Parts: sequence; C-alpha cells; structure tokens
Amino acid sequence: MEELYVFGTGNAQAVHCYNTCFALKDEDEFFMVDAGGGNGILKILEEMNVDLSHIHHIFVTHEHTDHILGIVWMIRMIAAAMKKDAYRGQLQIYCHPDLTETISTLCRLTLQGKFYNMIGERIFLVPVEDGETVHILDYDVTFFDILSTKAKQFGFTTVLKNGKKLTFAGDEPLNRECVSIVKGSSWLLHEAFCLYKDRDRFKPYEKHHSTVKEACELAEELKIPHLLLWHTEDKQISERKALYTAEGHTYYRGELYVPDDREIIAL
Repeated sequence: MEELYVFGTGNAQAVHCYNTCFALKDEDEFFMVDAGGGNGILKILEEMNVDLSHIHHIFVTHEHTDHILGIVWMIRMIAAAMKKDAYRGQLQIYCHPDLTETISTLCRLTLQGKFYNMIGERIFLVPVEDGETVHILDYDVTFFDILSTKAKQFGFTTVLKNGKKLTFAGDEPLNRECVSIVKGSSWLLHEAFCLYKDRDRFKPYEKHHSTVKEACELAEELKIPHLLLWHTEDKQISERKALYTAEGHTYYRGELYVPDDREIIAL
C-alpha cells in the first residue's frame, strides 16, 4: 500500500512547523513534492527515515521561497552523494517550463561548481506542460496549471495502485476552471490557510487562500471521500488538528485529515 509522507504542513510564514511539502512512497522509492524553504527538510527526512538514495523524482510546484529553496539543499546533498558513489542513477526534477531557469540560477549562485555541474549530467531539470502526463515510479502523473493568481503554479493528479484517484491542488483555492480535473478524486490535498472563524485575524482572501470552510465545502460538493488540509497558519499549532477537524466536519461529511509534520498516512 502506498503511503503519504507529510514532511511539512505550514504556510510561508510558519515558524512552528515546516513549510508544506510531502512525498508519495511506493515500496522503497519516493516521489517528492516541493522541499520547503530551507535545510530543515534534511532533518525531517532523517527523522522520518527517508534515505536520499531512494528519492529519484521531485516535483517543484512554483517559485515561492517556501516551496523552492529547499530544492537547492536537495540538489546539493544528492550531488554530494553522487560524487561519493552513494547514490545510484539519476535525479529527475519536474517543474513548469518557466521554473527550470530559476532553479538552475539559484543553484549556480549558491552551490560549488562541482555540485552545480551535476545538473545536466546526472541531475535533470525536466519541464512539463499543462496537461502533460509523465510516468513516475509506477504512476502516470498528469500535471496541470492551477491558474494561480500569483506565481505560475502546477498541481498534479494520478491514480494509485488501488485504482483511487489522488489530486494535489497546489497552495491556492481550487480554480473553478480546474474542477473537471479534480472530479472523481478519492483523495484531495488542498490548502486551508486558517479557520473560517479566524478569517478576520489571518486575512486569507487577501493572500489568495481559503479557509477550512471553503475547502470542506468544495470537497463536499465534489463528493470527495478523503480530504487532507495543510499549508496553514501555525499560531495555534498544538490545537490545530482538533480545531480544523471540528470546523471542517460542519461542512464536510467525508474523511478529513489535518496532519502534523512528520505524519505518515496510508493511502
């Protein structure tokens, strides 16, 4: 059975949890999505017993710091492992076409040449187009433009081995033009910046985010049986799971997940 490894669950300003990023685990291999905003990802991977040598596929959703800067550390560490013959094969990093130069430039400006030069040799930046399907591990992963109101951003959808469809909708409210992509999903991974009752405090709409209420109403409307919420504020982190779950079940009758960092969820 596949598992969802939740590395981080916070938004860009979170300090009490790591920025939202995760991986799908299939047997011993991981399909990683984003790497957060720093080298904190390395500690999380170690604590969750995720060996870098089992990560050969990473998807970077967009250019914001809380999603892209950690990829520099992933490239640096994997390149170093390659140099020591401690990493077999290639690393494929998927992203929308506008992002390849951004990642390359960040690495060129911050990494030693011996590590940066691995890009194009054994580390590859793979541009993917809206609607393109790529075979990753045992999955056909279809990437889609979430039609962000800020930086260009892609999400993806795939079908698990049990035949259930899983969709990752990025870190903005699902655009109505993307509803047809999400329909039929058994799992929806969606952002929820804060509780609806806290909207005046955190002002999610000004930041182009949604609340627990809107995310749950969407999942209920689309009849999605499993909804996972993350990319949240962290001011009430110790109570977040209970508070978000309670508010969410007011609007959603399915199975609701509000994970903490380092949780592993069976799919």
